[in-house]
Amino acid sequence: MFQVLSGAWALLLGMMLLQVGNGMQGTLLGVRGALEGFSTYEMSVVMSSYFVGFLFGSRMAPDMIRRVGHVRVFAALGSMISAVLILYPTITEPWAWSIGRVLIGFCFSGVYVTAESWLNNSATNATRGKALSLYMIVQMIGIVSAQGLMVLADPSGYVLFVIPSVLVSLAFAPILLSVSPTPAFGTTKPLSLRQIMKISPLGCVGMLLTGGVFAAQFGMAAVYGAEAGLSVGQISAFVASFYVAAVVAQYPLGWLSDRMDRRKLIAAVSLGTGIGAVVGMLLGDNFWFLMLAAFIVGGTSNPLYSLLIAYTNDFLAHEDMAAAAGGMVFINGLGAIAGPLMVGWMMGVMGPGGYFLYIAILMFAMVAYAIYRMTQRKAPTVRETDRYMPVSPSSSPMAVEFAQEYAIESAQEAKED
Repeated sequence: MFQVLSGAWALLLGMMLLQVGNGMQGTLLGVRGALEGFSTYEMSVVMSSYFVGFLFGSRMAPDMIRRVGHVRVFAALGSMISAVLILYPTITEPWAWSIGRVLIGFCFSGVYVTAESWLNNSATNATRGKALSLYMIVQMIGIVSAQGLMVLADPSGYVLFVIPSVLVSLAFAPILLSVSPTPAFGTTKPLSLRQIMKISPLGCVGMLLTGGVFAAQFGMAAVYGAEAGLSVGQISAFVASFYVAAVVAQYPLGWLSDRMDRRKLIAAVSLGTGIGAVVGMLLGDNFWFLMLAAFIVGGTSNPLYSLLIAYTNDFLAHEDMAAAAGGMVFINGLGAIAGPLMVGWMMGVMGPGGYFLYIAILMFAMVAYAIYRMTQRKAPTVRETDRYMPVSPSSSPMAVEFAQEYAIESAQEAKED
């Protein structure tokens, strides 16, 4: 662990600061939008726009890096993020915020691709797993820390928009001033969506549904809180609960994943998410039950992303795992784009309770489909499965390829032993 920190501390510190800025702007827009009188559906379009930009960014960033290099892409995208964060309070219109969210999503996606390829290049076979785990932990620390900053100033003013802009600007200093060499950049030609669907129907359907649920947490949780009449401090605690639970549950579920039929675990975890959503829908008027619901939903739904990748890997040849990464992330991105729009529509029709009803519907659908898939083919034995590695749903295809490489290396080492 110390070996990883000594070689990649600047990158990890920078990414944590970036996640503070990213996590803060999502919550802040949800709160400020309510103060500006934006409708729930208008806010859903704003929040969905981030994932549109993120999806395009993950596709275009590799070409940008190959043309001008890591450092220039990193610096240019970072400057754009900082500028957009400052501009939000100057043009308080839904269309302007939507454009800003597209740009922010595009830039963050490109930054993630750059940083994750840098991290992968600096890791060795012996440290790759620890590096990926640390990367996920600092991401979650950044998002959770961002919620604490929300209480420092009035969300109707400018200060809370200046803070994430400054943090994003500062995040690039340790990375760009570090002595780490710029890595050579290459990407794997992805498998087609049709090929991946044929290989793992549950993996593809699950990724689509998980994308919708993650987007509801990352994009619409603060909008829900504002609609439900929560204070700024309560909204911050509510949003943070999703991510704290994700970190707590990731490793126990990963341990179970390597020791049982993953389809059963996917069904059980999805059922847990659905039950947590029902608790939030029925008892959300009580803040402590609302926090419990958020903790259950966050702790079960976020690890599903890694579970579905590990499950899909069980049916892939090692040489195809990296190629499948881009397709899986793309499917997840499509679900993430649709998620806020569906949540916004349901909240507009039903009120705040539509938020949790949406999550419950998607997760109960996942349970039903996982059970159906159990009747269609036999599960591989535990010995035949590849290793689970935690990956954040907010990561780019590079992080998933990173995890795939670790799974391949672990399998090869186990075979040699």
